[in-house]
Parts: sequence; C-alpha cells; structure tokens
Amino acid sequence: MRFLAFFFLCACCASCNTITKHTVANGQNADSIYAQYWEEHAQLFPVDATANGDNRYNDKMTITISAPFIDSLSGFFKKYQAEIKTVDTTGMDAEQQLSYRLFNYEMDMGLEGLKFPTQYLPFNQFWGFDLDIAQLGSGSGNQPFRTVKDYDDFLKRVSVFPAWADTAISNMRTGITKGWVLPKTLVVKILPQLKAMLVPATQSTFYGAVKAIPDSFSKEEKARITAEYTHAIDSLINPAYKRLYDFMAGEYLAKARNSSGIDALPQGKEYYNYLIKYWTTTDLSADSIYRLGEQQVASIEQEMIAVKNETGFKGDLQAFFKLLNTDRQFFPFKKPKDILDSFWRIKAVEEPMLKVLFNDTPKTAFTIRQTEAFRAASASAEYNPASADGSRPGIFYVPILDATQFNATGMETLFLHEAIPGHHYQISLQQENKALPKFRRFCWYGAYGEGWAMYCESLGKELGLFKNPYQYFGHLSDAMHRAIRLVVDAGMHSKGMTREQAIDYMMAHESTTKAAATAEIERYMAIPGQALSYKMGQLTIRAERTKYEQELGSKFKIASFHDEVLKHGCVPLNILRENLKAWAGRK
Repeated sequence: MRFLAFFFLCACCASCNTITKHTVANGQNADSIYAQYWEEHAQLFPVDATANGDNRYNDKMTITISAPFIDSLSGFFKKYQAEIKTVDTTGMDAEQQLSYRLFNYEMDMGLEGLKFPTQYLPFNQFWGFDLDIAQLGSGSGNQPFRTVKDYDDFLKRVSVFPAWADTAISNMRTGITKGWVLPKTLVVKILPQLKAMLVPATQSTFYGAVKAIPDSFSKEEKARITAEYTHAIDSLINPAYKRLYDFMAGEYLAKARNSSGIDALPQGKEYYNYLIKYWTTTDLSADSIYRLGEQQVASIEQEMIAVKNETGFKGDLQAFFKLLNTDRQFFPFKKPKDILDSFWRIKAVEEPMLKVLFNDTPKTAFTIRQTEAFRAASASAEYNPASADGSRPGIFYVPILDATQFNATGMETLFLHEAIPGHHYQISLQQENKALPKFRRFCWYGAYGEGWAMYCESLGKELGLFKNPYQYFGHLSDAMHRAIRLVVDAGMHSKGMTREQAIDYMMAHESTTKAAATAEIERYMAIPGQALSYKMGQLTIRAERTKYEQELGSKFKIASFHDEVLKHGCVPLNILRENLKAWAGRK
C-alpha cells in the first residue's frame, strides 16, 4: 500500500508548548480531545488531509522535515499525552476504552520516535515528498482537479516545493557531518528518478493536470491555467528538481555509505529496535524475528516442492523457478490493458464467494490503474486509499514497464492482497465507520494492515481462485517472499548481512529475477522494519482463526470472524487478540 507521509510524522504535529486544562470525566469529553487533535493534525499536515478527503487545506503544504517543525513535535505529543491522562475512564464502554488506549499508544510512539534524527534522510528511491508531489500534480492522484479553485490551490501548494527541496539538501548536508547518510546503491537509484523530472513543461508529469482541464472551464480560464502551470514548471518545479539532482550526483553520492544496514548509523541499533516495535507492534527482538523467518522459509519450501511435483515438473526448485521466469506461457500479455483486464476478471471470479466470507463489505468505490510512468520503474503494485467523502475511489495501482514481460503467475494473490478483500476492504470499512474518532478512522499499523492483506492471500481457494497450480505456486511464492523478508530485513539491519548476501538469499529461495530481487532488497534498505509487518500480522491472524475454529467448533462462522477482525479498524496485534478473545466469549 502507498503511504503519503513517513511514519514518524504520520501521527501529528503542531507548534504547541502549553497544556490546555480540561475538566473531563467520561468518554464523551475524551472525544473532544480526539476531535481537537485531529483538527490540528489536518491543519499541520494538509497533504495528509487531502489524502483523507478533507479538502479545506488543499492549497497548503508544510515542510515537515524542517528543524522548527520537528522541534515542535515533542511539545505537541506531550500536550496531548497530558490532556488524555486527565480523562476519567470510569464508565467508558469497551470501544471508548479502546480509543483511549490507542490514543495513548500514538502519543507514546510519537515521542519515542523523536529520539532519532530521521530528517537527515528526507527521501529515498521508494518514499519521499519528491515523489508524492509529482503524483499529486499528475492529475491522477489525491489532489482534486475539478474546479478552477482546485487548480489555483495546487499552484499555491507546489510553490512551497522549492523550499522543501532546499531544506532536504540542507538536512542531508548536516546528515553527512553526523554520519546519517543513505547507502550508495540507493542514491544511484534516486538519480534517474530526479533526472526524469527535468523535461520541457508540456512533457512534465505536472502538466497532466493541464491536460485534464474540464471542458466546462471557460476559454480564458483554460488559457490562464495553462500559462500559470507552464510557468510554475519552468521557473519553480524543474529548478528545484535540478538542485536536488545536482546535489545528489555531485556532492551526496561521494559521501554515501557502503554499508547496507541501518545499524551502521549512530544510534542505528536502537533505531532499528524502535522500527521493529513500530512496524510489528510487538516487543520481539531482531534475532527472534530472524529465526522465525528461517523456520518459515523451510516450511514453505516443502510445500512449494509438493506443488512443483504436482505439475509434473521433474527438475529441482531452481529449475522450476527458471521455467516460471522464462517460459512464454507465463507471459501472455501484449499491452497494459490486457493486464488490467485480467485483474478485473479475477475480481469477477471472487465476487460471489465474498458474500459467504464477509457480512460487512465496503460501499467505497474501487478501480484499477496503471502506475504513472515517472515512478513505475521503482514502484511495486500498491493500493491507494479512497477519500473519505467518496470523491476518489480506492485505487489498485499496477506498474507496467513492458506488458510482454509481465509475469501472470501470482496475479491472483497480488489482487487478494492489494485490492479485494485485502487493503480495499480493510481501509474502506475503517474509513466508513463514522462511529470511530477520526484519528482511528485514518490510522495505520503495518502489522495489522499488511497482516490482514497477507492473510487475505490465503483465502484464494475459498474465493474460487488458485484452480491453476501455477497460480497457487505464485501464492506460495508470495508467502515465501514475506518469510524471506524476516530473514533479510533483520539480517541486514542487525546481523551484518550485506546487500549482495541478501539478494543471493532471496534468489536461492524464490522465483525471481536478479533485477527484481535487487529492487526488493534495496526497498528494505530504504525503509527498515516495514517489510517485517506483513508476515508478523498474517501469522497472528491465521493463528487466531485456527485457534477459534478449534475452540468454537460448529459455533465458528468465518464471516463473523472476519467482521470482528475488521470492525475496530487498525489496532496493535495484542489488542487484536484481546478483541477476538472477547468475541469468542460472546459465542
């Protein structure tokens, strides 16, 4: 799934140094604290507000990597941490108690994250505002372009981008002096992304909005908007990207590090422990995660061998991997539309059985799109959540560089995870639940969100999919992929595993190409810990299902179980287990 803001800034921010005293005695007044918090969040993170469908601040952009902005975070978290502690929880119902716990958890994690100077690594080849602003300006992202005001709003917003770029450069220069720098191999991947933005205005990604000007605009409005966007691209946007490119190529690349893991940085070991806690919502050690990954790899490998044998193939797994990566039967597509149509057919197949596995389904619209060309080379398939007001659907993005080289094995699993019933069901139901305070409607815990999506991959047979053994092998390949992540992520960031060793490990245990394995390993280098969330969450949800299938027997109803997992929105894994225990008790 796509994230629009880096994790340590996702929760909230403000320039608040005073503690407001409340007379609060029940859950209702706690809700007023949540509402105040979310209103400040929208004003201080206007790009996030846009993503959530709150369009009041579409012309605003804050530089969240600036020193003054980050300095204010501690005061902001402490303010709300103190306010929520004045609440008397007596008389709160279970859902109010849960909101109270989650709000405290958010404030605590936010404060803990401030111990690490992540502003010195403001972007990478996978995440960064240099990519986000381009997607916003493309006309196909979260930024609306329906009215003249919408077009004027984005011009105001993007006018701040040059200052963001200069702040990023300044931060990275400071990072060089303090030892907080990116690995050299990642910088090499960033350079072509930046260079691709340096094109004439009419060829720019930002010109996409101009091409989409509604016919209802007057001739004069169209002419003005076209002229102003052309000027902005030529005089503001392109020069900012040029400064970023020149700095990265001419100064930063030479100072980048040769190490792979985040533990090579000052405070790196402590930072990785925090990231494990942040992404998995557990207190597990890196070493225990590494060992769990090795166990999962061995177990899944045995099942892969069984499916390989079922196809009648006589060679070993490596030979089977080669077959899947080279045989033309697995590359049936000629143009991007063929691929998108194939995903729509998967949706049609599973549609009837979704009614069996789920009582509660989202009302939010859904669509499938090809990933924009400017970021396709480094992007994975992803889900971009819908806006809460329904004006923008949930979007399953598929990067397609060459349709004839798009491998069909694993497409069913990919759709189950990124689209339906994975991210689209979970995120849409959460956003649609207006009984939740807004900080919960739009919150995200990777272990729960990605864990749910990966659990959904295992529902293929129950949804009428995986009838082809090669598609089921693709499912196992994805399961193996996530198990490998536990080994290589923990290995690189805590055990001295190099980038090259991680690539070799991945290629030895799954069907992939050298280029694909390299891109994946470099993703884990760029965003340490995030890749751990998938398998940790999936294992928890699957274990809970198995547990209650056995305990409840005939009283176990799969749709009721799924509804319970989803009804509270994103929660840490320990709270998920508590919720399911209470649900089983009611049965």
